[in-house]
Amino acid sequence: MSRETLLEDYRRIRGFSERLCQPLAVDDYQIQSITETSPPKWHLAHVSWFFETFVLEHFNPDHVPFDPNFHYLFNSYYYTVGAMHPRPRRGLLSRPTLERVLAYRRHVDSRMEALIGDAESAEWGEVAFRITLGLQHEQQHQELLLMDIKHNLSVNPVKPAYRADLKVPPGEAPPVRWLAQEGGLHSIGHGGSGFAYDNETPRHSILIHDHRLADRLVTNAEYLEFIEDGGYGNPALWLADGWFRLQQEAWRQPLYWEQRDGVWRQFTLGGERPLNSHEPVCHLSFYEADAYARWSGKRLPREEELELILDEQPIAGNFVDSDLLHPAPAGPGGQWYGDLWAWTASPYTAYPGFRPLAGSMGEYNGKFMSSQMVLRGGCCATSAAHMRPSYRNFFYPHERWMFSGLRLAEDA
Repeated sequence: MSRETLLEDYRRIRGFSERLCQPLAVDDYQIQSITETSPPKWHLAHVSWFFETFVLEHFNPDHVPFDPNFHYLFNSYYYTVGAMHPRPRRGLLSRPTLERVLAYRRHVDSRMEALIGDAESAEWGEVAFRITLGLQHEQQHQELLLMDIKHNLSVNPVKPAYRADLKVPPGEAPPVRWLAQEGGLHSIGHGGSGFAYDNETPRHSILIHDHRLADRLVTNAEYLEFIEDGGYGNPALWLADGWFRLQQEAWRQPLYWEQRDGVWRQFTLGGERPLNSHEPVCHLSFYEADAYARWSGKRLPREEELELILDEQPIAGNFVDSDLLHPAPAGPGGQWYGDLWAWTASPYTAYPGFRPLAGSMGEYNGKFMSSQMVLRGGCCATSAAHMRPSYRNFFYPHERWMFSGLRLAEDA
């Protein structure tokens, strides 16, 4: 990648993070509603810490930190780098102020731009890789920013909108089509040019059986049938851990749904809206997705099944670029990328021959390969340029605050 192209990408992606925060009031930057979310101010600082720690300090031994305390405050989970402020207490950091965090971003940006221009040719390959990793990391946090802002605002009794100007996604979901997929020995995993995370590699062979995939996500109307049929009260539909979680947290509907006076409503980044029956049902845990699939007589797809069909589709759909910031009804051509991360039946584990990145950056993905499930396809908060068929997202099976939904599959 040329210096000019990387500099352009750097400015564009860094600028987008701050544009996402422009609708916020200064008080909004501080909120952390649950352990899983982080304050927007922390996100803005952490992604800058990533560049300072893994790029600036690495290539300049004489680098002077902007503030030595930031190394502790804004480290997320890199234990080989040093100690960190506890995740559940990020919302207690009234200092540094937002103004100082933004000054930190400007400081890091000026030194990063200088590095892009001045790096020796012999080290450019490594410089470009680390910066690209940092930009991909920031795009992930842009997605998390929107998810976290949504939850942070949702706990406010007046249900304030992040942006009142967001358009309601149009359209009506067409009847689902079932696409037959032939089994056999196939190859999955990233094997081409361009960036990929280490957990997408190496490319390897896998045996797949004949199956069929739904060409769109399950809708609100379809999921409402599950609710009205007593789905949340039938233990036969639930995995044991899911049934325990359901009772412990009193789940009776997806996150952000509320029924008042017999009418279902849903909280969105655009504020509260009447439930649109044609939109994909979102903010489901893996347990809810699995229970619905069992109730419907189907199953969740495996991640390799989705990767193969995603590889045949153009990377097009309702991404953050569409500026809806909410899942939209499927179009006539199906619904493969964007809208919602689709739960799969696949646990998040290493591919055969997997090797994490060397050094502290190896903590990025590999150490989380325990007790989590894979999701595929991106969502309405994902940048289109960030997506690829081999992309593996992962969350704990009980989590619901992210833009997650489900697609059905069945054995042929």
